[in-house]
Amino acid sequence: MSFDELLKELQGAKSNEGVQNHVSFEMLFHETFMSRYSSFKCFNEFLRKGNFDVKTLEDVDNIPEELFDRHVDRETDFDSWKTMLGRANEEYEAGHRV
Repeated sequence: MSFDELLKELQGAKSNEGVQNHVSFEMLFHETFMSRYSSFKCFNEFLRKGNFDVKTLEDVDNIPEELFDRHVDRETDFDSWKTMLGRANEEYEAGHRV
């Protein structure tokens, strides 16, 4: 599964099968976002720092929520993965409104 497909799964976009509204991790967690809210320049660097090998939705599902939340809390300005993903989605949507 590609990062695009993984993000689509995470955002619940799979339920909108006919809609082209998936966004890559690179687009959501771009350099400006990561630099603003963490000491990292890219999302992959953030994942590597936590020793997370994320290539599929299953990989994300297999990360204990408490462990991933702790990494997000320690390494970013967010207290949980859900909060970080939510802010990234909000900022992406705000920047791409028609």
